[in-house]
Amino acid sequence: MAREHEGPGVRLPPPVIYLSGLVAGFALDRWWVSLPIVDASRETWIHLHAFAFGLVAVWLLASSLRSFRRRSNDPRPWREDTALVEDSLYRHTRNPMYLGMALAYATVALMFNALWPLLLLVPVLVVIRYYVIAREERYLAQHFGQPYLDYCTRVRRWF
Repeated sequence: MAREHEGPGVRLPPPVIYLSGLVAGFALDRWWVSLPIVDASRETWIHLHAFAFGLVAVWLLASSLRSFRRRSNDPRPWREDTALVEDSLYRHTRNPMYLGMALAYATVALMFNALWPLLLLVPVLVVIRYYVIAREERYLAQHFGQPYLDYCTRVRRWF
C-alpha cells in the first residue's frame, strides 16, 4: 500500500525539462534557421547581460538549496517534504529554484546569441508551471494544509 504523502508526483526532473528546451532551441538554430538575438557588433553587450543573469541565477540556486538544506529538506520535487521552507528567498518567491534555472537557461541562450532557445523558454516555463509547480502546490497544500495556504497568500509564485 502506498503512503499517503509520497511526494508531488513529479517524475521528470525540472533541470531535464530546461535542458530539453535548450537542446531543442540549439537544434533549431543549427539545422533549421539560425536566428541571432543581435548582430555581431552588439554581442559584447549581450554577453554582459548574460554574465549578470548568470550571477543572479547562481545566487538564486545556491541560496535556495541552502534554505532547503537548513530545513533538512530534499530539493528534488519527486521526494517527500519534511518541512515548509518560508525563509530567505522563499519570503519573496515560492519558486526561486525554477526562477534560477530559467535565468541560467537565458544566460546560455544569450552567451551563444541564439534566439531559438530563448523563444523556447516560454513553452519550457509553461511545462514547469503546469507539470511541476501545479503538482507541487497540490501536494504541499495536502501535506502542510493551512500553513501552506497562508504562505501562498503572502508570497507570489514567481516574483
